[in-house]
Amino acid sequence: MDQDAGLVDTADLRKGLVTSISGLRPSVRSLSIFRGQVTDAAEHDKGEYALIRDPEDIQMGLFDKPLPCYGCGIGWFSFLFGFLCPLMWYYATILYFGNYYRKDPRERAGLGASAIAALVCSVALLIVATILLLPSI
Repeated sequence: MDQDAGLVDTADLRKGLVTSISGLRPSVRSLSIFRGQVTDAAEHDKGEYALIRDPEDIQMGLFDKPLPCYGCGIGWFSFLFGFLCPLMWYYATILYFGNYYRKDPRERAGLGASAIAALVCSVALLIVATILLLPSI
């Protein structure tokens, strides 16, 4: 078994493939195995369009745009700002139960955190109110 014989066979196959392609119509010759896309622009006939794509050109996805409120989203912004003004937690809770996160699922975690913070704040206010009202009774 000679290794050179195997190389000659593949060279003959390639030569036969090249001659068989040259016998085809010009429109068929410009097609490649990639669903009609031409691999080389020189293979195009005059007047035909070629699909040219930049490998770094990526289409913008649905959630590729930045979130509002400085990029952290309404939920997390409300959560952080709620430490200064707790009413923001209640605002975010209304958005959370109103399914605002269906517009952008990235908002769900921040809105949920704000809803939990509103619950903790409500429980704390209830406890403080009960402690302040019990001694007066």
